Amino acid sequence: MPVAVDDIMRLLCSLSEDRKMKAAVRHSGKGALVTGAVAFVGGLVGGPPGIAVGGAVGGLLGAWMTSGQFKPIPQILMELPPAEQQKLFNEVTAIVRNLDWTDAVQLTTLVMGSEALQRQLLAMLAGYVTKELRAEVRYGD
Repeated sequence: MPVAVDDIMRLLCSLSEDRKMKAAVRHSGKGALVTGAVAFVGGLVGGPPGIAVGGAVGGLLGAWMTSGQFKPIPQILMELPPAEQQKLFNEVTAIVRNLDWTDAVQLTTLVMGSEALQRQLLAMLAGYVTKELRAEVRYGD
């Protein structure tokens, strides 16, 4: 049973695509920068009241800019650096180690035939995306 990182990534892509999983990485730094910049400009233009107005407007603008930026999880998985893919690989192989498979197609077929394995892998993947990538996971359209 030659285990390849690419096979495991294909499995996770198939599973997350089947469940229409998407993730939004929170860009709080970008929002904070926008808020600060608009507050600064408000202070230059309007003095102390301008800082307050600029902070409020900047906060709303920053929140609007960083919301709703969801990407499909298969795309995120394929863009991961090799070290992160290896982390996922290790976690998945711990779950599927008792299965007998030779390639990604056979592994995917075995996993898709088992609701319990799907739940385990989805929970692991959602946990990884939430904890390691600090992203919010959504299912469906």
